[in-house]
Amino acid sequence: MKKLAVIALSSLLAVSVVGCGKASNTTAPKSSGEAKGADTSKKLTISLLAPSFAGGGWPSDNAIVQKLDEKLNIDLQIQWVPADTMAQKLNVMAASNSFPDVYWVQQNEFIKWRDKNIFMDVKPVLSQYPNLSKQITAEALQLNNPKDKYYGLPYYIQDTRDSIAIRQDWLDKLGLKMPTTVDEFAEVAKAFATKDPDGNGQQDTSGFSFGFLNNKFTGAGPIMAAFGLGNEWIKIGDQLVNFKTQNKEMKQFVTYLNKMYQSGALDKDFATNKVADHKDKFVANKVGIAEFVPGELLTTSFQTLKKAQPNAVIAQVIPPKGPDGKQGTTTNSMTTAKVVINNAIDKDKQQRILKMLDYMVSDEGYDLIKNGIENVHYKSDNGKIVKLEAYDKERPQLLSIWFFRRFDPLIQMHKWEDPNLVKQLEAWNANNAKYPWPNQGAEVLTESQSKLGPNIDQKWIAAITKIIMGQAPVDSVDQAAADWLKNGGEQITKDVNEEYMKLKN
Repeated sequence: MKKLAVIALSSLLAVSVVGCGKASNTTAPKSSGEAKGADTSKKLTISLLAPSFAGGGWPSDNAIVQKLDEKLNIDLQIQWVPADTMAQKLNVMAASNSFPDVYWVQQNEFIKWRDKNIFMDVKPVLSQYPNLSKQITAEALQLNNPKDKYYGLPYYIQDTRDSIAIRQDWLDKLGLKMPTTVDEFAEVAKAFATKDPDGNGQQDTSGFSFGFLNNKFTGAGPIMAAFGLGNEWIKIGDQLVNFKTQNKEMKQFVTYLNKMYQSGALDKDFATNKVADHKDKFVANKVGIAEFVPGELLTTSFQTLKKAQPNAVIAQVIPPKGPDGKQGTTTNSMTTAKVVINNAIDKDKQQRILKMLDYMVSDEGYDLIKNGIENVHYKSDNGKIVKLEAYDKERPQLLSIWFFRRFDPLIQMHKWEDPNLVKQLEAWNANNAKYPWPNQGAEVLTESQSKLGPNIDQKWIAAITKIIMGQAPVDSVDQAAADWLKNGGEQITKDVNEEYMKLKN
């Protein structure tokens, strides 16, 4: 993980020096060359399963799919599955042995099926695909894999990526300063909920909101970090400890959120939020503080907000300091997901899929899946690249942001972006990088986690949510942790520590 952090930071520094130039120069190093050994003379049908988030996926006649079909002589059939039901969908497919040809798989399912001859080992043939070999580091390829095996390709995740965004115009209207501590954060959020920051004469806004994905908080990482909670696993002494059993810190966290909930500062409907609902509420002018992927926020969500609220202004909240001065940026791991190829399909189809993935990270292919088609999604106007309306309508970038892409921290920046916007994103990225909050056990996933974790995690998150909503006392944290340990958490913790020691020795 340290090596990956250095690689990610090096990539960020490398692109920062070109921030004053055109956004089209802010991508990863150029790749050239064609994949070897993949005969494209015969047209092949390829089934692809990808996750979808806000807005869902493409219809079957999408222009990007048509371009990929033409380039690679394929009939690409994409099935988009909502991200919060992806694991369920894959488990149903596993039960009926009906996996697609190529698909995006999360860490839990990857580890569960990795050694069962389900995924193609791409390492023996990777050298035939020059763009894949150039764009993906060996360290990233080896993560979560046994020695000398690459069961799939990593889905690039920028580690310290996500940022808390705030409505600066609401701060200004109410005469408030940017919050720097969790107490100030709560006061600002309360004001956003009670003092009519949108000026419509109604008390119909909330301060802060977050969501849930796979029985975990999403969008609340910096607040958890401020109270000293681990990012799933934290190392205390020489042992990994699950954050669900940090009872002292958890009580402080839920007490804080309960006060926010009671005051109106926390979205009253947070408990039913799915993975992106808190972001949608921010864009809908209903919430004043929410966590976003900065590139997506600056290029897409904020632009949508501006159409309805032309005077809207946003700013980045530096992770607020907790009672003991702790701060943390929501920090992801490259172990989160992989793109895998079905090991049961014939070799010709496997090679064609690898050629497709190789093309996606080539200069030409990456330009296509990131920026779209010239004169359809953008055009050149007197030497200046201009985005066309079809880009926002058809969203040609979905494969690059949801399925597979280069190791590119500026994935959301496009060739038509204002260089000042690129600078702004680089600044947000640089601020985030100062406050890493790593999951110390990110590389470890055990069978007990896969079998026991989902059920006990669901019960734990339900208990904690009740406490936040005031439906159970704060001391119920102790019982929630005890139940989690008794019903499988003790075994999980034991197994995780054993695997962690194997990795470190």
